[in-house]
Amino acid sequence: MAECKQCGRTLVNDEIGLTKKLINRGATEFYCLDCLADMFKCDTRILNQKIEQFRSMGCTLFADKL
Repeated sequence: MAECKQCGRTLVNDEIGLTKKLINRGATEFYCLDCLADMFKCDTRILNQKIEQFRSMGCTLFADKL
């Protein structure tokens, strides 16, 4: 299980995918949505919207919701 580099929280796959999409596709250290929001000075709602946008575009970093 991956953990947030900053706060240590256990991550879900979408958080790992978003870190790769926004920071570096080859990243080996990842961030939770809260820490990414702090880093980019935005609300987590915007990050969730981006995840859905990337998913709808077919980005393979984000698995389809069941």
